[in-house]
Amino acid sequence: MTAHRIVTQSAWLAAVVLAAAVVAAPAVLQRLVVGDFSAARAGDPLGADWAPLAFEGRPGPTTYRLVEDAGVTVVAARAAGTASALMHPLEVDPLAWSRLRWRWQAETLPQGADIGRRAGDDYAARIYVTFAYDAADVGLFERARFELLRLRYGHYPPRAALNYVWDVHAAVGTVTPNAYTGRVAMVVVESGAARLGEWVEEERDLVADFRRAFGYAPPRISGIAIMTDADDTGSLAAARYGDIELLAAQP
Repeated sequence: MTAHRIVTQSAWLAAVVLAAAVVAAPAVLQRLVVGDFSAARAGDPLGADWAPLAFEGRPGPTTYRLVEDAGVTVVAARAAGTASALMHPLEVDPLAWSRLRWRWQAETLPQGADIGRRAGDDYAARIYVTFAYDAADVGLFERARFELLRLRYGHYPPRAALNYVWDVHAAVGTVTPNAYTGRVAMVVVESGAARLGEWVEEERDLVADFRRAFGYAPPRISGIAIMTDADDTGSLAAARYGDIELLAAQP
């Protein structure tokens, strides 16, 4: 047997062993399901991992229900002059899980909504992503402010949040501070009534959006929420939310 043939057979054997190892190895997790609504049954209560989040001074909560839509279970949200959210707490590194994917359907847009005014801060559909506060990342003044907030509410609020919205008028791609606080950036993903009643799938780069909105790298993700509200305009808003997942960052 020639040396060339020995080398060739050795290379072939090594390739077979490597292929077998790849097949035998566990698959690397590429997605993290946050809102697995489709796995639930219509009419059941929402899972304990999605907790109601109310706001001080608001007239009442939005209604969230699991319903069937074309054979798939989704969350139906309806706000009649009301506002509240459903929050899913979690703790993940956005640099490892950098993309957010979901689908939603706007049914009724709040009349009089205006992204630039507190009196118009209502949206048929929102996806909130909150980012954790870390005292090591802020200056003395911010640290003192967050301590006061902790004393008032019993826990630290998020340091910042991205708020992906289906707006009434603002152009898709608009990124602007929330009308109430600069710690929340509004990112307009859909706008207007052209796709009303249509299921739309979205995917966003959380790291890129956070850097664009706040100018620094995002801290750890502390939660994801869905929210439909119409309290500031005193009108009606309705939407449906499908499954929500985080996708692993590409190497």
